[in-house]
Amino acid sequence: MPVAPSKPPGRRLIKRMSTRTKWLLLAPFSLILIGYGLCVFSEAANLKHTGEPFSRWFLLGTYSLIVINAGLSLFGQAIIFRVQMETRRAIRRHLKKLLRARQKKENPVRRA
Repeated sequence: MPVAPSKPPGRRLIKRMSTRTKWLLLAPFSLILIGYGLCVFSEAANLKHTGEPFSRWFLLGTYSLIVINAGLSLFGQAIIFRVQMETRRAIRRHLKKLLRARQKKENPVRRA
C-alpha cells in the first residue's frame, strides 16, 4: 500500500485562522525579528571595529542579515493580510449600500 504524504501538523491550524488573527500574530512578530536582526547587526559592526577575527564578525553579520530579511518578508506578508482585510471590508460596505438602495427602490415608504 502506498503511504500518502502527510501535511505538516500546523498547516490545518493556520488554514483555519482568520485573516485578522494571522495579521495580529505576524505583524508584531515580524517587527520583533527586524529589531533583533538590527541589534545583532550593530553587534557585528562593533566586533569588526574592535578588531575581532574576520570569521566571528562575518558570521554574526550574515546571521543578522538573514534575520532582518526574514522579518521583512514576514512583515510584507502581514501587510498583504491587512490589505485583504481592508478590501473585504470595503466590498462588504459597498454591497450593503447597493442592497439598501435596491430595497428602498423596490419598497418605497409612502407618506401621508
